[in-house]
Amino acid sequence: MSARVARVTAHAKLNLLLRILGRDDQGFHALETVFLRVELGDAVTVRADVSGRALDCRGADVGPVERNLAWRAAMAFAEVTGWPRGFAIEIDKRIPVGGGLGGGSADAGAVLRALAALAPSPPSLDTLLAVAAALGSDVPFLAGEHAAALAWGRGERMLALPAPPERSAMLALPGFAVSTAEAYGWLDEDRGTVPSAPRGALLTLRELSTWEGLAAISANDFEPVVGRRHPQVDVIRGAMRDAGAVIARLSGSGSTVFGLFETPPDPGRLRWSGGERLATRTLGAVPPVVVAG
Repeated sequence: MSARVARVTAHAKLNLLLRILGRDDQGFHALETVFLRVELGDAVTVRADVSGRALDCRGADVGPVERNLAWRAAMAFAEVTGWPRGFAIEIDKRIPVGGGLGGGSADAGAVLRALAALAPSPPSLDTLLAVAAALGSDVPFLAGEHAAALAWGRGERMLALPAPPERSAMLALPGFAVSTAEAYGWLDEDRGTVPSAPRGALLTLRELSTWEGLAAISANDFEPVVGRRHPQVDVIRGAMRDAGAVIARLSGSGSTVFGLFETPPDPGRLRWSGGERLATRTLGAVPPVVVAG
């Protein structure tokens, strides 16, 4: 039997809102976040019903295969569903690694979407999301088909949101990385001595589906602790606001800083030293998985 093939774009995500709440009994931090996908993405191809199991990742060094989230997603899918016995995954990396854009999680979500589209007996959405949640807090959103969502808990609880109108986005990648584990450690350390900022008790649908509302509630609990150790974060955010950004934030724990603009910004107004810039757009809809064979 010939192999069936699925091709899907693993889109990067931005966190328009990211609140880190208390820890649960197992030591995991609960969160509350608003996810938004952007056009920037890795190209993922999955072949099923092949001999053996393989992963080929081009464009970036992502470490050992057995630790790769896309590989782990395929292995978890096979364990839960009993299918496929063999698979081959190819990834062309375009999302910068380790920048808070969810590249590894996006690849895992894309693999789950692809396998679900190829499976002779697709798993239920609840089963797919349970597999995704076990891989990481960003994966359930990125395994779905929504351009925006409110998520809480470990990311496994989600409310799909109407995607706000598309906007131009500028991603700034400073010349340093931020370890997620370190960022959580800094946050826990600071909260041991500094009272937490007051938190809003209610998020309305209007706030969560318009740029005016999203700009009003946008926040990231990692920004103060990362910004104190890497002042360039605040410099870049300020430059983006000066250039007309509707929202300028650290994404995830960083180090990527993003700005969202009503119209593409004039590069001459985006002034900061060091790092790299990537232009993209937010998504109004997520393209479907393309299946062949």
